[in-house]
Amino acid sequence: MTRILAIDTSSAWCSVALSLNDAVTLVRHQKVSAGASQLLLPWVKELLNEASSKLSELDAIAVGIGPGAFTGVRLGVAAVQGLATAAKLPVLPVVSLDAIASQLVQASSFISSGAQSFVVALDARMGEVYWAEYRTVLNQLPQRQGEIHLTAPELVQLKNIEFLAGSAIAEFGERLFASIDSPFSSEQLDPAIGIKAQGVLVCAQEMWHKGLQQDIHLLEPLYIRNKVALTSVERSQQHG
Repeated sequence: MTRILAIDTSSAWCSVALSLNDAVTLVRHQKVSAGASQLLLPWVKELLNEASSKLSELDAIAVGIGPGAFTGVRLGVAAVQGLATAAKLPVLPVVSLDAIASQLVQASSFISSGAQSFVVALDARMGEVYWAEYRTVLNQLPQRQGEIHLTAPELVQLKNIEFLAGSAIAEFGERLFASIDSPFSSEQLDPAIGIKAQGVLVCAQEMWHKGLQQDIHLLEPLYIRNKVALTSVERSQQHG
């Protein structure tokens, strides 16, 4: 086992998890509006104190690097840059959709569906969706098939896909099913799942065992979209 601190602020939730060898994982997870910056570092201190440990005694720090909320992703990456530099620790950058995929395959609804192929689709705002296709692998984390896409909801490819998860379901509904003849049943959907530090942690542990930790100077957010806001003219055009 490893000693890893995992952080994610890429969504509307502030999430921190601490795993020390065989001890129970310690977690803080709370929905926030603009208060993640006030919670994050105090939570890290609380969890370390609860575990009677020091930051410098860890093996690495993991962080969700996006795609996700622009400000939130930057906050998480900046916090980890400071923590890892101070403690001289390597970092483990985890893609948000990969973390959600690792959580999904452990969910009872997904297990009971028997699905082996699935798509994670997140509301990317501006009428678009971040999405990626995954395949389950026995006794391993799911494997992403290709790159993460940023498209209109109608362009999400669901042919031969058995399960769909993520916030885009509630946001776009049937627009997501343009590539297939009929929408999925409720047993094939998980619209509520979102990223948690536990998912980041699971991915980070596998990365650590594969020797994929990085020097802190290589840590960067993952930006799929170059443009992060609409102009006033574009917003008025979008709303007719």
